[in-house]
Amino acid sequence: METKRIVITGMGAVTPLGIGVNEYWNNLIEGKCGISSITKIDTQDLPVKLAAEVKNFVPGNYMSTSMINSMDDFMQFAYVAADEALKESGVQIVPERTGIVIGTAMAGLTAIAKTQKELSENGKRVGPKFLPKVLGNIAATHIANANSIKGPCMTVSTACSSGGDAISLGAMFLKAGEADVVLVTGAESGICPLLIQSLTKALALTANPDPNSASRPFDLNRDGFVIGEGGGALVLETEEHALARGARIIAELAGYANNTDAYHVVAPHPEGEGAIACMKRALEIANMHPEEIGYINMHGTSTQKGDEVEVVSVKKVFDAHAFKMAVSSTKGATGHLMGAGGITEVIACIQAIRTGILPPTINYSTPDPMCDLDVIPNHARHQKINAAMSNAFGFGGQNSSIIVKAY
Repeated sequence: METKRIVITGMGAVTPLGIGVNEYWNNLIEGKCGISSITKIDTQDLPVKLAAEVKNFVPGNYMSTSMINSMDDFMQFAYVAADEALKESGVQIVPERTGIVIGTAMAGLTAIAKTQKELSENGKRVGPKFLPKVLGNIAATHIANANSIKGPCMTVSTACSSGGDAISLGAMFLKAGEADVVLVTGAESGICPLLIQSLTKALALTANPDPNSASRPFDLNRDGFVIGEGGGALVLETEEHALARGARIIAELAGYANNTDAYHVVAPHPEGEGAIACMKRALEIANMHPEEIGYINMHGTSTQKGDEVEVVSVKKVFDAHAFKMAVSSTKGATGHLMGAGGITEVIACIQAIRTGILPPTINYSTPDPMCDLDVIPNHARHQKINAAMSNAFGFGGQNSSIIVKAY
């Protein structure tokens, strides 16, 4: 049986709560909300006018003009998060022994929508940079080009599980001996009329116009999620490689799992079968008992069915411990970051372990009897934990569970 341990040596984040891990984390535990009126597009004819946009992001502070013109927003977020993670890790890249995995659900959807609108309405020609700006894998290409990363390079697109699944795939590369270091990145920027109209028709988005209560995971009156955008990155290494170079190890990636419900294209299995099996498999790979998990960063999107099914699933996996353990959803603060969320929410778990502070579920006012776990309502909690789980569940019945623990 494979015994390689996987450790985390660098983190990076671009989020609606701030750019950089420190700003993101500090605003998260202070209970701030990154949701506001949409500024990136005209919302006059749209049914939803709120989103969690990345604010005060100036691409020129991080990259050249030619790079800016070659990248869609989701690529820029990925690039900046990756740069922060690599710098924190201090790793000297050996090109053929370093890999990269990126997770993105929507890739260049906004560029596709914008370009088609300009073509249809104004007859504007489609430029030569269109295709490279919309392909999901080109985000990894820009990062690889800038850092001479020449090892395994994969792009994962498993809806809202993309970021978590990117972490799993990166760990698999390391355990298989295909690389010594893998940079894992998740990125998303899908705030466009196409996505907003589609998700509204699917009854997935909240109709609440108040940014400070629009995303309210586990609350009785929740009615849908809020679209978010951003990027997150982790540097994964084999323990052997990290120790040999004297790296500062932040945390251990103890367990990971991926599966699918085989039930429905958008709805979760009503009894949470896939989610249950996924969490159990992550615990099995981590060689941990359920009682060892001190906190779960729940997928908790603020939809009626999704939150309820996840709570049912957690109860079935953790039994009596489910009621002793703290859980929260950070999507009340960040909105739903989709592919990026699978990474940034794992970062929240790592920071919770490192600081002894658990992030809250903000905008929580009316308890739902069907979501009767300890959801850390509204205010962060000082509580020491040694291990945490992060769940990400997506359209298509995709399930991802990641476990990190103190090293």
